[in-house]
Amino acid sequence: MAKNSLFAVLLRSPWWMSVAIAAGIFAAARLVLPQAYAFFVGLPFLAIGCYAGARQLRSPSAARVAGVLEAVRAMSWDEFSGAIERAYGREGYGVTRTSGSQADFELARAGRISLVGCKRWKAARTGIEPLRELLAERRARDAHECIYVAAGEITDNALAFAAKHGIRLLRGAELAKLLPKRPS
Repeated sequence: MAKNSLFAVLLRSPWWMSVAIAAGIFAAARLVLPQAYAFFVGLPFLAIGCYAGARQLRSPSAARVAGVLEAVRAMSWDEFSGAIERAYGREGYGVTRTSGSQADFELARAGRISLVGCKRWKAARTGIEPLRELLAERRARDAHECIYVAAGEITDNALAFAAKHGIRLLRGAELAKLLPKRPS
């Protein structure tokens, strides 16, 4: 689906916008079509509204994201690494701590290996260098993907680098979704 298509935009918008559009289309279509057919004209928008609503219900609120980030920033390395390890374990990954490398964890699931780098999680601003190091580690270990965890900002250059090299950035809402309500 194109990034700026009508349906892609509606998926990123509040769910009620799609439902309102569906109702408007249904009302307009009833003027020119029999009622049974008018329902089907607005059905795609209603379906998008339901899908967007379900996604938004599963997403953490802004207050929860802020609370998790505050708690994460207050943690020691041992607390934070333990929370990350337990969280990925709950997601069904086999989690192995690594030492002497840029990756802190190696995740294994369904024959795929992922490397997780999170030692610099407290950094207020992350640049390209830790991402470059994690990418080199991924290539050296022949892993399928790498994930960088950050509680702070990531520079525009680092965002572009991550997008170009397929590095998944785990921050903000995604981090809040992974960690329990009160990470320990």
